[in-house]
Amino acid sequence: MPNQSFTKKCYYMLYLFMLGLFIGILIVNMGHDAWIGESGLLGIGMMEKLETSTLEGGKLFGYILKHRLSTLCMLSLLATTMFGISAICCYICYMGLAAGCLVSVAVIRYGIRGLILMMAGIFPQGILLIPGYLALFLWAAGIHRVLYAKGAYMDSLEKYSRQFYLKKAVQMGGIMIVVIIGCLLESYVNPKVLHLVLTIF
Repeated sequence: MPNQSFTKKCYYMLYLFMLGLFIGILIVNMGHDAWIGESGLLGIGMMEKLETSTLEGGKLFGYILKHRLSTLCMLSLLATTMFGISAICCYICYMGLAAGCLVSVAVIRYGIRGLILMMAGIFPQGILLIPGYLALFLWAAGIHRVLYAKGAYMDSLEKYSRQFYLKKAVQMGGIMIVVIIGCLLESYVNPKVLHLVLTIF
């Protein structure tokens, strides 16, 4: 039963992400001219800046870490409110929408090279960040269920259990460690991967 519940939640999150992805693709195709202008997203000027830029890993890590951890804290805090699940669902859709817009523009502009660029943009940090965010969403769904689901006697006991909160704190600590390592990869390894891929543009 727990395995079925886990699978169901994963499918539900995938559906939300795919919905956002579809909307993002639709937005780009409906406003084609606005997105594909020379000065637009992933235009020639932007690509030249990416290719010639030299980012300092330390500064980039500080910026990325601040962004990732603030998002992590915001979503985890929202999960403890009545609107937590709605907020999580909206964020998953937003991530899909952003991905849909980026992938659409990249493919329209550069074809198969655009797909390669998008894959390079999330490698290798995606290996950790994607499971990390998935774990965060499952964590949020679990804590929200215990705090606000109706009718389950065990849930009402679990809600006041010290062990429950300790378990959730340990889980969140593990998620944060995974995200921090992902940020390190994004700051120090990903720029090198991107520069390598940009040589084909």
